[in-house]
Amino acid sequence: MDRRSFLGRAAVLPWAARGVMRMSETPKPPADSRAVRVGLCQMRVKTGASDENLARARELVARAGDEGCDVALLPECLDLGWTFPEAPRRAQPVPGPASAALAEAARAHGIWIVAGLTERAGDRTFNTSILLDDRGELRLKHHKINELDIAWDIYTRGTALEAVDTPFGRVGITICADNLPASVELGLALGAMGAKLILSPCAWAVPPDHDNDKEPYGRDIWDPAYTTLAEKRGLATVGVSNVGRLEAGPWEGRYCIGSSLAMGPDGSVLARAPYGVEAETMLPVDVPLAG
Repeated sequence: MDRRSFLGRAAVLPWAARGVMRMSETPKPPADSRAVRVGLCQMRVKTGASDENLARARELVARAGDEGCDVALLPECLDLGWTFPEAPRRAQPVPGPASAALAEAARAHGIWIVAGLTERAGDRTFNTSILLDDRGELRLKHHKINELDIAWDIYTRGTALEAVDTPFGRVGITICADNLPASVELGLALGAMGAKLILSPCAWAVPPDHDNDKEPYGRDIWDPAYTTLAEKRGLATVGVSNVGRLEAGPWEGRYCIGSSLAMGPDGSVLARAPYGVEAETMLPVDVPLAG
């Protein structure tokens, strides 16, 4: 796949033609399964506006808590926006002020949080996702591995995967393109570690002239990749993208368009959030986990 032209046009894999990516009502969990309520926090991310973005993230976390969610899932690089050119200068350590603001929200609302942040570690900058428990403790940190080549001059790529036990099952966290069909082995490895759920902050972007009626976003990329994780490892996978116009960087002018996706461990589409540059929402979804 030509990563520089990536916008949702990856080749359709063989299983993508079998009709398993249809929209469906939330299925009843199997008798030997449990479920976790995930708040899909499809938030607007304003390029470079860290304080504003963190305030918006906290508002959506509060909404997820009010809806009885076990975990709130927020987008990729929600503090500064993906591929913000000044990220190496403005990134913060993790733990640090940005993660502390989210940890406070986790404690205040008694909810777990998965969020994407821009991390400074010494002289390196990472595209990072974190898992905070409902006491605000940092339980897991992941550095994006499959970073698109247009971002290699900003972010250092990660080299490790890890899964952690939670009250709702063993969880792995990835970031966006880590779950592309070409890198689905990363998710499969988390499944081999015993993960039952993958939570993935994302930033899904298209050119302004993308026609979603003709080419519904994600059907030829995320649906088949998430289906592979379900079919081969019984993994439930949830990816949440931001919305808003990218105001700087290599994709300046493109639109982040949501379309956040939750898929169950049997390959059923549990929910697909609205598409659009203004489609901010908080969508609670009950995600069954394989026993």
